[in-house]
Amino acid sequence: MRTWSDSWFYWALLSAIFAALTAIFAKIGVANINSDLATFLRTIIIAIVLAVILAVTRQYQPLASISMRTYVFLALSGLATGASWLCYFRALKIGDAARVAPVDKLSIVLVAVFGVAFLGERLTASNWLGIVLIGCGALLVAYRG
Repeated sequence: MRTWSDSWFYWALLSAIFAALTAIFAKIGVANINSDLATFLRTIIIAIVLAVILAVTRQYQPLASISMRTYVFLALSGLATGASWLCYFRALKIGDAARVAPVDKLSIVLVAVFGVAFLGERLTASNWLGIVLIGCGALLVAYRG
């Protein structure tokens, strides 16, 4: 029997809630500090929290058991995440959170396109319609007219 904690949708919804809180907290947090320094401090906090979670839940594994391919793609992901955070915090520093966050969420559109192009994923016509609507919605929210 599946529980709510086994559902990808549950975790994705929680991710969206925390991402929304991230934007609000970050906008307040970068008000009187350099955005790059703010990103650095946030990253340290994330690393500490994850280290505690791994230690408490004993989810760590020997580093030698991890393949080189995994290391390469996690490193690339980490670099992309860092670049994303630096850009996001800089955008929050100079823009409205309610307009910055939707533009940042254009990543949803890009993930769909990249997933199809590079991972061989398939989307239905209704999926593509949703992607187009997300893109249009994000741009409409960001538009100052």
